[in-house]
Amino acid sequence: MMERVAILGTGLLGASVGLALRAAGFEGTIVGWNRGEEGAQTALQMGAVDSIARDGVEAAKASQVIVLAVPIYATLDWMEKLSGVLGPDHLVTDVGSTKAQICNAGNRLFNSPGKAAFLPGHPMAGKERGGAELADANLFRGAVWLFTDDATAQRSDVANGLVSSWRKWVVSMGSRTLELDPTRHDELVAWVSHLPQFTATALASLLEDEVGDAPELKDVGGRGLREMTRLGASPFSMWRDIAHTNTDAIETALLALEQRLAYLRENLRTPVLRDEFEKANRFRRDS
Repeated sequence: MMERVAILGTGLLGASVGLALRAAGFEGTIVGWNRGEEGAQTALQMGAVDSIARDGVEAAKASQVIVLAVPIYATLDWMEKLSGVLGPDHLVTDVGSTKAQICNAGNRLFNSPGKAAFLPGHPMAGKERGGAELADANLFRGAVWLFTDDATAQRSDVANGLVSSWRKWVVSMGSRTLELDPTRHDELVAWVSHLPQFTATALASLLEDEVGDAPELKDVGGRGLREMTRLGASPFSMWRDIAHTNTDAIETALLALEQRLAYLRENLRTPVLRDEFEKANRFRRDS
């Protein structure tokens, strides 16, 4: 039974996990660690965690389930730190947005006799801005929580029980779970998550250069502009790691978009434009 959880990283996702666990009825202990004191204090004041740990490693050792809710490279660093101090009665899981490198590290460092279990996960939920102050107990409700687990993982009976328990709590938090191969995961999220982000970033950056100082901008720019550039407020600190760990798939998606935009530009006065709108309407209707 899962009775003590350590959340390493009490930003938007980490604090939301704590709030969602509480809302789902989890009565055990939740301890939080955060690199910045302010984020940790905010999570504590919101009730996302019961206490703040000064030492993340010690907090992990004293817990059964450890949730890594930090950027991807920090996740990889924590996995290295924890692999040597945790045992077969621990489960480490994460919420990272790319999975290939994390899964490779997980297979190397965990999921073998005498080692802690590792369950790679990725909730398809978030906001354009981060921080514990934006945490929400309902953030994962209705979202898909992806798992890219290795079927050959060798886990103790205790660890298998913790894996099963964590999966059940994810569902209790309101998510629907889906299993994916890590390579397939990174290919898909490059199209449906990373491409929209980098498109919004490019558009907002371009508009800043071209019309950012126009006094009429707030009056002329309407809902469409706000919706298209909303993701432009996302923090570089998170997306840098995503760009570095899923570069090939993102490059493929961006190149395809560049070519599609050129195709539209070349067909602004032809029936092809109508076909593109019809195709876009169909995707929007069916997705």
